[in-house]
Amino acid sequence: MVLILATIGIFLSVILLYHHARRFTSAVYLSLFFLGVSLYMFYQYVLVTSKSVVVVSYSLLLIPIFGSIIYLIGPLLYWYVRSVLSDRTVFKKSDLWHLLPMVIFFLAALPELFGSWSDKIEAATAIVHDTKAMEFYKPTLLSRIFSYPFMFISRPLLILGYTCWSIIIFTRYFIRRKELNILPGQEFMIKWLLVLLASLFILVVSHTLLTIDFTLAGSNLFVALNALKVLSLINLIILLLSPFFFPHVLYGLPQIPVQNYNKNELLAGNKVYIKDHPKNSSAFETEYLLTIQKAADKCMEEFQPYLQSDCNLASLARLTKIPAHHYSVFFRELKKQSFNDYRNEWRVKHAKKLILEGRSSDLSMEGIGLLSGFSSRNTFYNAFKKVEGISPGAFAAQTGD
Repeated sequence: MVLILATIGIFLSVILLYHHARRFTSAVYLSLFFLGVSLYMFYQYVLVTSKSVVVVSYSLLLIPIFGSIIYLIGPLLYWYVRSVLSDRTVFKKSDLWHLLPMVIFFLAALPELFGSWSDKIEAATAIVHDTKAMEFYKPTLLSRIFSYPFMFISRPLLILGYTCWSIIIFTRYFIRRKELNILPGQEFMIKWLLVLLASLFILVVSHTLLTIDFTLAGSNLFVALNALKVLSLINLIILLLSPFFFPHVLYGLPQIPVQNYNKNELLAGNKVYIKDHPKNSSAFETEYLLTIQKAADKCMEEFQPYLQSDCNLASLARLTKIPAHHYSVFFRELKKQSFNDYRNEWRVKHAKKLILEGRSSDLSMEGIGLLSGFSSRNTFYNAFKKVEGISPGAFAAQTGD
């Protein structure tokens, strides 16, 4: 069961990272966190339960890589929770120290990549026959300094420490949440985070106790802890699935910035500030979202980023200096459309202008589409028909061009 869940987790994490990495930094933290947890479960399960000497030998060979990834799980959770609760996703220089355990372990284990393969085969053979033989295998320089139990338990304990730290951050946020100007439509994220942290806490605690209590294999305590571990892992996989069906969980908890600045500063390329509205009211949220719309429309009209084939939500966010996840709330709550549809409306508008100017007499419709930012003839035709209800060729015929 653990092997299947871990494999599913790896697969879903990679897909989530691929589709959302360029849009939300917090999604990168979350995807890599789930990937790290899944790899950890997969690697340890294979190392401890596999009866293949070759598989275990390769597991020992890859200790520097997989071991280093495991030391990243805690920091990734912390960065994700912090970015979601603070509405700031910037990776700071001070965050580099969180990478220290991973770097130390990798450097200490690096010689293992170039060690004798025959030694690994010998160690793997012993581990396959009795997992306790791992106690006598010294895969890193740290293993020669610290005891086997310490090295084996340090990783889950580190993750547990970061989990508790994240729970403390979440608790502080929950206590003062009424003081913040959170977009009301995203308050469900508090429940999502609560389930995530609770599930991870149960998983890490049960896994840590199982690791410490290796000698109780087959006892009632072992069975109960293992069942708890599997159930919490199932819950994490369900949470990992949720962004595919409810992508707005990736938006985090966007905060409406409130200071004594004029909201028109947004249109000059400055950060948005709105004043004199009751906090967390629908009117407050609506005005902020309307301000975002004005900024987006002005940017599209003046700079025409839609003419670039790589125009996306992230590029619009950079141009207007409004976080991408704020735009995501705007498109879901106010525009009731996707960014792609919004961008294509501007492209179609540009294509209509070219046709009305008579450019279709010396350019093919495909050429008109390319000049309007579309990457292919099919995408141009489909978008044009979706917006105007007719094909670009029919539109040109109607206008007499």
